[in-house]
Amino acid sequence: MYRILVVDDEPMIRKGLHKLIGEADPAVCHAETADNGQDALDKIAANRPDLLFTDIKMPKMDGLELCRQVNERFPDLPVVIISGYGDFEYARQCMSFGVKEYLLKPVTKAAVSQTVAKLIAGLEARRQAAYIPLKLTEEWLDRLQDGIWYLRLESIKAAIMNIEQYCTLCKFDAQMVGELMQELSGKLADRLNARDVYPFERPLRLADRDSAAIAWLGDSATLMMEQLRAKRKGNLKDPVEEAKSYIEQHLGRELSLEEVADKLGLNASYFSQLFKQMTNETFVQYRTKRRMERAKRLLSMPHHKITDVSAEVGFADHPHFTKTFKKYSGQTPSEYRESLGIRG
Repeated sequence: MYRILVVDDEPMIRKGLHKLIGEADPAVCHAETADNGQDALDKIAANRPDLLFTDIKMPKMDGLELCRQVNERFPDLPVVIISGYGDFEYARQCMSFGVKEYLLKPVTKAAVSQTVAKLIAGLEARRQAAYIPLKLTEEWLDRLQDGIWYLRLESIKAAIMNIEQYCTLCKFDAQMVGELMQELSGKLADRLNARDVYPFERPLRLADRDSAAIAWLGDSATLMMEQLRAKRKGNLKDPVEEAKSYIEQHLGRELSLEEVADKLGLNASYFSQLFKQMTNETFVQYRTKRRMERAKRLLSMPHHKITDVSAEVGFADHPHFTKTFKKYSGQTPSEYRESLGIRG
């Protein structure tokens, strides 16, 4: 569906043209209106239309100046000039700003329908030319996401370079590139938020879809990475792997989730969710499993007393250790040793 903006300072003409455009093609989602060039420019910047129809003579900002600014800021926005016979010189100047279509007043239904159909056909052709295989966009998103998550700036730069090369090879125009970058940035933020660890805001909407759009995506991804770096207190490694390593180093004492989260620079609630999501175990379940695996290794060495093993894996209360070990292995520590042929 397509959005069209109609600009004319005369209410009756504006209303009539709005109606004719709405009836011209079922692909037209809806037509909006503005009563002068400045109003139109504000609306274009806030929510870019697919087509622009504008009168030439208007107060505040006339159609000529509007066309000049649109050509400068939104060069790929198709513009249709509406002019009277006496405005031909103005219309000719508008053509120098990239305007390729014009309608003479009084505007007829047939002329509007023909012009709308022609422009929409051009938009459809451009959209088809901009088709990108889903597998490729997923690959770009994977690389950008990994670059952000693992704080690898070079990965982000490589992904951006690959995107730029593809867009150049396919000869995408500025609008196609801008729309693609906007889509990728939104999906990237959604992917990172799906991890449910840190809240990532979607990058601000790219208003002027110009040649800097690819660099804008790179800057947005880099900013996300730096925000993540700050939240992790500069930690370059994957937080779950770091947590596992920290747990392993401190199996001999009662280690809390809050302590590990603080060590990694994470909110405890976020860390708890992340750990469960990435390991399919809660922090306590994983910590207990590692303690019991270490206890098994120590119990298999005859020179270790069971009470010493209990202390080695962080249990000051021996009965609690025995109960936990049996729940985990199905045997008491003594029974486990006996099963290995070790007595005492």
